[in-house]
Amino acid sequence: MSVTAPVNPAAPARPLTDGPAGGSADGLADGLAELARSAEEADRTGEPDLAAVAVLRRTGLLGLAVPRRFGGAGADAVELNRRVAQVAAVNASASIMLFQHYAVTSRIVEQGTEDQHRELLPKLASGEWLAASAWSESGAGANKKNLSTTARRLPSGDWLLDGAKSFTTSAGIADVYLVLAQSEDPGESTAPDTGYGAAGQTFYLVRSGNPGLRPDTSLRLTGMRGSATGFVSLHGCRVPDRDRLGPVGAAASIIARVRESGATLGAVAVGLAQAALDAAADQAARRGLLAQQSVRHWLVDLTTRVEAARAVVERAGRRDAPDPGMATLHSKLFASVCAEEVCAEAARMLGSAGYVETHPVNRCGRDARAVALMGPTNDLCRELVSLSWNS
Repeated sequence: MSVTAPVNPAAPARPLTDGPAGGSADGLADGLAELARSAEEADRTGEPDLAAVAVLRRTGLLGLAVPRRFGGAGADAVELNRRVAQVAAVNASASIMLFQHYAVTSRIVEQGTEDQHRELLPKLASGEWLAASAWSESGAGANKKNLSTTARRLPSGDWLLDGAKSFTTSAGIADVYLVLAQSEDPGESTAPDTGYGAAGQTFYLVRSGNPGLRPDTSLRLTGMRGSATGFVSLHGCRVPDRDRLGPVGAAASIIARVRESGATLGAVAVGLAQAALDAAADQAARRGLLAQQSVRHWLVDLTTRVEAARAVVERAGRRDAPDPGMATLHSKLFASVCAEEVCAEAARMLGSAGYVETHPVNRCGRDARAVALMGPTNDLCRELVSLSWNS
């Protein structure tokens, strides 16, 4: 039985966009097969999936969010979400590394200076550089307030960063990190409170070769085990002002606009839900269960839920909702909950086969749980949506 066609004929795989950062359909298909193989090994060992990173660099996927004039494909949010979902269906760890790369790339496109564009975007487009976000830290909460990481301006104009970041995807693998730090006293800043991030915070682009930056991938995760998610510490980390991204103290406003971009972690969840659904459909076919109406109807119900999740993610990417930011939050919430539920149902459908530790559906379930905990976490998404009713 085909893995996708009988379950979701309306969403066939697409070739990469042609262009400097593109590739052929055959090349992408080969890359997806490699990603599927490396996902099994990385999940078994818990080690960073370096083979997956090599595939991302080679296939041109890393360049999709970069404008064409800098060597990228200039893809919109709809296409970015589709690619992330496509990768997530075979290797969720690779998809979250890809998503974070897109997130940082897009912030550089939106907020970077011309010099930053000329220097950084071609490297991000070609796959020479992998980008990562370093925003989270212990004690700051899911809404990134009360950061302990500080940035102090030196008389020379450079910045000195000190602190520690946790749950940083691609730690030790990335070539550049987008670090969030407290650069001003929140009480003295005039920036508005956006509900995510705080006044007086600033973004900095810290290169992996900076002697003040030290990654640590000793963190052992239950899901997304190949994503190199770990800690990044900053000790006397000197960053030139030319590597500051955006205005001083305005990071919270930049974060608030991220939701308007339409790129959503719901895409990762859609890919995982599709993979679990395909596993259940294949198992039903192999066991001759499709002759039973109850099984067919059960699969139809699961397929409808996956298609609904895909639809809300597509809508977020189109940015045509009355409030695009809210649509993005809803897409993350709905798709991640859907993925967890579909993975659980698929495991039940598999029977005793689903109780085997190494079955891919169990990896999908653990990875799906991780999406709900990624920023903004599902609980924070609910809070950010609910705040709109207080205005």
